[in-house]
Amino acid sequence: MSQRKHFTILIAGAGGIGRAVGLLLSEWGDFESTIYIGDRETDAAREAARWLNDAHGNATVHPFALDAASPSPEFLSICEEADILLDCLPGSLAPALGRLARHYEMHYVNLTEYVAETEELQRLGAGASTGFILQTGLAPGFVNVLACRLINEFERNYRFDKLEYVGMKVGALSDYASWPSYYGVTWSPVGVATEYLKPAVVVRDFRKITVPSLSESRSILIDGQLYEESFTSGGAADLPDALAGRVRHLDYKTLRHPGHYDWVNDRLQEYTGENKIAWLQQQLMQHVPVMEQDRVVVYVTVRGFDKSGVLRSLDKSYNIPPVKVGRYTLRAIQATTAAPMAECASMLLTGNRKGVILQSHLDAEEFLNGRFVKAVYEQQTVTVPSQDRPVSASARIF
Repeated sequence: MSQRKHFTILIAGAGGIGRAVGLLLSEWGDFESTIYIGDRETDAAREAARWLNDAHGNATVHPFALDAASPSPEFLSICEEADILLDCLPGSLAPALGRLARHYEMHYVNLTEYVAETEELQRLGAGASTGFILQTGLAPGFVNVLACRLINEFERNYRFDKLEYVGMKVGALSDYASWPSYYGVTWSPVGVATEYLKPAVVVRDFRKITVPSLSESRSILIDGQLYEESFTSGGAADLPDALAGRVRHLDYKTLRHPGHYDWVNDRLQEYTGENKIAWLQQQLMQHVPVMEQDRVVVYVTVRGFDKSGVLRSLDKSYNIPPVKVGRYTLRAIQATTAAPMAECASMLLTGNRKGVILQSHLDAEEFLNGRFVKAVYEQQTVTVPSQDRPVSASARIF
């Protein structure tokens, strides 16, 4: 048997997603690794390392104190050793981490939907000898690559000239929701508030434009279940630019249980100050319960006319509950966000990709058929070579 490869992985952020991506790489990676997990709160980093080491996967995990703005000698020493930096910190810190990745010649993968920071990272990563894969979580991330796959399939099937509509929709939802908010917090309240209030990028009549988030709210049926959808920021990734001139209308919307967006809009009408994001975050924390039992709903539709003038549609949906990984069960939002990041990390570590790689640049078939994505989104059994044992994910596809 050939010797397995070994990589050193730096995870910035010891919260729910940082832990989850470390667990997936440790449990399901087809390589061995040393993982350094860092956080501003040293106790959080220590607890995450203990949690990951207790999983008994294929990684040895070490904690460290991480200050992105003022890196310590220990942090810089880890950067010198690491093959890749997985950025699970708030988007405002992404450029600082990107600069470290470029200077120390690490691969870099992040999750943030923040527009200005992503543009700065594109400049930082241009011409790098390592790969910079940006915006590779759930949305932006998986949903955009899924849209690219459906567009490619539509082109093969119908030989279209231009598409009429590409719609990408994702909801991280609690299993239970009641009046007045019809919502349960399943991930970062500041992330929810930010996506609700920053402008959304869409395509209308073949032109990329920005529109207010929480506008164009509508009802939608997915697999017979009623939801409501509304524009939110960030989820379209680079597709409005990549599909310029090819699609008449394109948008990303967030799915919620019916009644939620009315509650949000009522709250916003009460506020007359300047910092709406902080205020809405506070409202969510005060009035909406945190729910551990969650699920993630993903829906993509691609529509256009075939050569005979018949309007056609290709659609794909997923409904994913919490996922068991080794000894632990990850919440749906953790698993569905971490799996694309782990997939991209594996692609960079085992491949030869360089420079900036956006979601439309990824090979959709390679990404969607990768071991981490398939295990979470398609319930495919993962075989760990060194242990010769199959490992199943418990996600169910409806």
